[in-house]
Amino acid sequence: MKIIVGVIALLLAMLLLCVRIILKKNGKFSSQHISENQRMRQDGIHCATSQDRAARKNKKTRIDVRQM
Repeated sequence: MKIIVGVIALLLAMLLLCVRIILKKNGKFSSQHISENQRMRQDGIHCATSQDRAARKNKKTRIDVRQM
């Protein structure tokens, strides 16, 4: 009985998560990536990978990790 209740709960959760996709024509999930969020870009927030790449590019001296 517990398994059936669990399966029904999972199916209900999946259905509720997909309501927008099912009901909206050409519906899709919005991107969850930081760099594609307009509000975060306006605030100057970027993903850690992009910030690291920019910091390494702007760094005047390079650190050779092979010598550490």
